[in-house]
Amino acid sequence: MLDLARLKALHAVHTHGSIGAAAAALGYTPSAISQQIAKLEREAGSVLLERQGRGVALTDAARLLVDTAQELMRVVEAAEVALEEQRGRPGGRLTVAAFPTAACGLLPSVLAELAAAYPALDLRLVEVDAHLSVDLVARGAVDLAVAHDWDIAPLPVPDGLGRVVIGDDRCDVLVPAEHRLADREAVQRADVASERWICQPPGSVCHEWLVRTLRESGTEPDMAYQVGEYGTQVALVQAGLGIALVPRLGRGPLPDGVRVLRLDPAPVRRLYALWREGASRRPSITAAVDTLRAHWADAA
Repeated sequence: MLDLARLKALHAVHTHGSIGAAAAALGYTPSAISQQIAKLEREAGSVLLERQGRGVALTDAARLLVDTAQELMRVVEAAEVALEEQRGRPGGRLTVAAFPTAACGLLPSVLAELAAAYPALDLRLVEVDAHLSVDLVARGAVDLAVAHDWDIAPLPVPDGLGRVVIGDDRCDVLVPAEHRLADREAVQRADVASERWICQPPGSVCHEWLVRTLRESGTEPDMAYQVGEYGTQVALVQAGLGIALVPRLGRGPLPDGVRVLRLDPAPVRRLYALWREGASRRPSITAAVDTLRAHWADAA
């Protein structure tokens, strides 16, 4: 008989793309995941993973078992939801996916409050890029996701997922203290269009928003420093190397030598909580969403 825990391990490798990433998502070591897959191969009588460069690829037999795992996980989730609903109190494992600045600026206080209020709730956090989190929820790899979108790239939500707005995260322009605009409270887009910019790499929504907006001002933007971490962007601004557009969420206290300017009109990214509709009645989902919205309202 096929073991559900081993099927979940295989499903996690499929969802997250590697044994290491699957282990991180499930809270195990890579060695433990490899052992689970090896046992599942013996149970199934088939090779499930093949080496492909530095990673692994699923065989046809593995893909068949992944489909089976998804069906079984849906049945198990329905039973877990019914039991938790019957108890009327959050409990069991709740895995939350969040993009980096939400994981830093919002989730610590939310998870701490949930853990204190509901000792039976086993909370897990997975940090992922925002565009990946929707698929993770849809596949059942995580229970809840905190994601975001911008006006130029609305968040696509497939059928079967529930969604609620958490709030809006505004972005500001950061400049060195000696910058010509440092004494201003606010700037227009035309005021900063010709600057040397510190921004996220191409392919990110923030990068695309900045490029499109500056081009609308009639200037080809100079993206001089392209780095993914906002903390690194702040450090480059402090060093006087350029200016940056940085969201407020997760930004933290700014060092001396960096000034904050409001950009008019202000760029905004909207935050959402997403979950599978089949789990909508689960008290853990309701409690987590309510706590997310309450903490955002307190911080706004």
